[in-house]
Amino acid sequence: MTDTTTADLDIRLEKHRVELTGYCYRMLGSSFEAEDAVQDTMVRAWRSYEKFEGRSSLRSWLYRIATNVCLDMLTASNKRARPMDLTESTPLAQAALSPRPDNTWLEPMPDARVLPTVEDPAEAAVAKESVRLAFMAALQQLPPKQRAVLILREVLAWKASEVAELLGTSVASVNSALQRARATLAEGEGRHGAEAAVSDPLDEEQQKLLDRYVAAFEGYDMTALTALLHEDAIMTMPPFDLWLTGHDDITGFMTTLGSACEGSRLVPVQVNGLPGFAQYKPDPEEGGYAPWAVQVLEISDGRLTGFHFFLDTQRWFPLFGLPLHLEAESDQAEKSV
Repeated sequence: MTDTTTADLDIRLEKHRVELTGYCYRMLGSSFEAEDAVQDTMVRAWRSYEKFEGRSSLRSWLYRIATNVCLDMLTASNKRARPMDLTESTPLAQAALSPRPDNTWLEPMPDARVLPTVEDPAEAAVAKESVRLAFMAALQQLPPKQRAVLILREVLAWKASEVAELLGTSVASVNSALQRARATLAEGEGRHGAEAAVSDPLDEEQQKLLDRYVAAFEGYDMTALTALLHEDAIMTMPPFDLWLTGHDDITGFMTTLGSACEGSRLVPVQVNGLPGFAQYKPDPEEGGYAPWAVQVLEISDGRLTGFHFFLDTQRWFPLFGLPLHLEAESDQAEKSV
């Protein structure tokens, strides 16, 4: 290829990066594995472009490559999960922080890396719903090829014939796989947390709820926080497999094992199609605030039904473009004078 052709191909491939990352993320359940899979897809496409005969669109061809990359990466033993998919809820009196390896967990993902800009509000809403934690966890229960069929048909709205061509199978086989995938998802509905009912964009009541949450969390006001939590609210903290349910145990944890979070500051983030915050807690050694967690919030019926703290900040904060230190307000004020 000439330099001009190479540059043109690079531009054409890059146009598909965000949507391909979203596809690979849904397939793999891992932020970093998804980005690795897309990079592998781009390299394979670039190297074999001269063999691309144009019988399908460039987009379809890239999805075929990405699907094969994901299927190669997936094995029966690496289904990613949430804590409540693996263990029973722990009463506060028995709470213990037991970590599991990184590859155990469903990982958070910034919206901007997986949700392409689309003009159709309905299409945008479907895309957001399809990366929410509950749906992502359900996807991980499907065999890899059923997972691919469900995502391509139900999320990306491909025709059965297009999916059959991509997977090298028949339309009947695609329809059968989709039927089985739907049945598996239906069986798992309602297990440990309903799908979050979050408007896009947030409606006025939901925004007020978030404002009250920030005030309650930053003020470490457990009475105010209790008023915002559903009675069956769930709190998780990967990489620990502990999860708590009910506002009494959640606020009890926050004032005992989690008491170091008092005085934290929250910075809004858009994560997994849901509202979230980067949490910085007071840093007694360097002053200011140190990163502690990416929080993902689930809202339903005017209450918080779930909040999930992803604690591996050395991985998550750079992924979200977040600083690894916040100065105290007094320091910022002095610098601005």
